[in-house]
Amino acid sequence: MGQVVLGKRLQELREAAGLSRDEAARVLRVAPATVRRMETADVALKIPYVQILLTAYGVPEDEVTAFVELAEEANRPGWWQRFHDVLPEWFSLYVSLEGAARIIRSYEPHFVPGLLQTEGYARAVLQAGTIGNSGPQAVERHVSLRMERQRLLDRPNPPHLWVIMDETVLRRPVSVDGQVMRDQLDKLLEYSERDRVTLQIAEFKDGPHPGTYAPFSLFRFAEPELPDMVFTEYLTGALYLDSRKEVSAHLEVLDHMTAGAASTQRTERLLREYRETF
Repeated sequence: MGQVVLGKRLQELREAAGLSRDEAARVLRVAPATVRRMETADVALKIPYVQILLTAYGVPEDEVTAFVELAEEANRPGWWQRFHDVLPEWFSLYVSLEGAARIIRSYEPHFVPGLLQTEGYARAVLQAGTIGNSGPQAVERHVSLRMERQRLLDRPNPPHLWVIMDETVLRRPVSVDGQVMRDQLDKLLEYSERDRVTLQIAEFKDGPHPGTYAPFSLFRFAEPELPDMVFTEYLTGALYLDSRKEVSAHLEVLDHMTAGAASTQRTERLLREYRETF
């Protein structure tokens, strides 16, 4: 579970209790900056501090126990840490949220989402996007990371992955080797048959839609007390949005796009049609 999500929840519980950061800091006998850093995930959640704060906030004992278990899990190093040499710090949180989510809803205007890419497709995309002197070794490390992330969908009780892709994704070949796209389309067809994967195509013929600005993902967690989070990426970094106003706006766009995009049945037909063109 991402520490950012838990920190945000800790802040919400403090505010619901009517305490300022200064007052919470006095409970812990620490500087207010310590409470701020916990709430913004600038530091790991110290379990004794968490227990004291939650008790001061009037949180029931069983909920304190559940929160502490989540905090302990968040403090453990994730499997992705062994890819620290190629994994940007801002993306570590994404992988953490991905692994903790119950539902992942994504819009992708340019490429097949990483969780559904073949090795060949991932390699072609990463090579095209390589800037500077990353070199082939770094590309292969990124490919390995992407393939490791996909184990998420094969675990017992995986998250529900619900993806809307622009038709551009199917029309833009990422390699001069047609087999790369054939293999990728075969993989999409395979995943489209899974119970916990929903694929939809936003077709050109349906015109513009409200999500055309940038790719983004919305994470929803099994724990009802944890807020949804939205991730959106840009050229050199990413934004994590957790305010209710921003999350609600993205959820509304996703719902609108879901209603306007091709059904899952039509999406499967489109995938098969494009498969025949490569």
